[in-house]
Amino acid sequence: MDIYLLEAIINGLLLGGVLALLSLGLNLIFGVIDVVWICYAEVVMAAMYAVFWLYTFYGWPLLLACAAAIVFATVLGLLVHIVVIEPILGSAPINQLLATGGVLFFLQSLATLLFGTDFRNLGIRLPVLELGGIFISFSRLIAFGIALVGAVGLFLFLSRTYLGTAVRAIAQDREVMGLMGVNERRIYVLTSAIGSGLAGLAACLLVLQYDVHPFIGLTFGPITFMVCVLGGLGNMIGGFIAAFIISQIIAVGGYYFPIEAAEVLAFVFFIVLILIRPQGILGK
Repeated sequence: MDIYLLEAIINGLLLGGVLALLSLGLNLIFGVIDVVWICYAEVVMAAMYAVFWLYTFYGWPLLLACAAAIVFATVLGLLVHIVVIEPILGSAPINQLLATGGVLFFLQSLATLLFGTDFRNLGIRLPVLELGGIFISFSRLIAFGIALVGAVGLFLFLSRTYLGTAVRAIAQDREVMGLMGVNERRIYVLTSAIGSGLAGLAACLLVLQYDVHPFIGLTFGPITFMVCVLGGLGNMIGGFIAAFIISQIIAVGGYYFPIEAAEVLAFVFFIVLILIRPQGILGK
């Protein structure tokens, strides 16, 4: 095998870990609350700004800044749920999409007003690993490892804890669970907190690899939604699988074609597969 092609496959695998983490949070929220957060990537953007300012301006240690950014993303997600999502839970899906789309533009405009449109980065230059002529980004390797830990942690929470069982039960049949005395509102709030916390964790990983600016959400937001729909919207296992499929198409396609063409190829694959299987890979 061409060594550069092997390098592209490995980098695609590492990229898939971060995409999987993003899709897990969004799928969790949709699967339980049944509302698509169009503004999910902007929560990630806000958390990236939190890491940047705490680390570069206030001089916080990086790990402490990341922990604070995760808390900030969780609180922001809770505010979005309580102020925007909760009042429109019973409304038509188009109203929900418009409301979360409004939050998207609000967060983008607020970030532009506060910070301008400058591209900012942490100034951290992590080493690049060389293994037999293959160069691997250490920041992507760290992101992949932490993303897997986050995914395993979410799986254990949902499968081994009482609250996790309640979350899965609400996702499967919210009407029956309400009749059995489960507090739906409390589960919805918990789900929004976990999903937003995962967005904060993803922000900590992305800020090591990308410059932060008010429109950074447009870089990975559409891909995240594509991954979620491809896997089956609301199906976390399907989204996890789809993340690695899409990342490999982008990485390997970027080896043969310009990166822009590789992303177009990923969207073409998505469109074709959705035409064949509209519910997604593991959707029902």
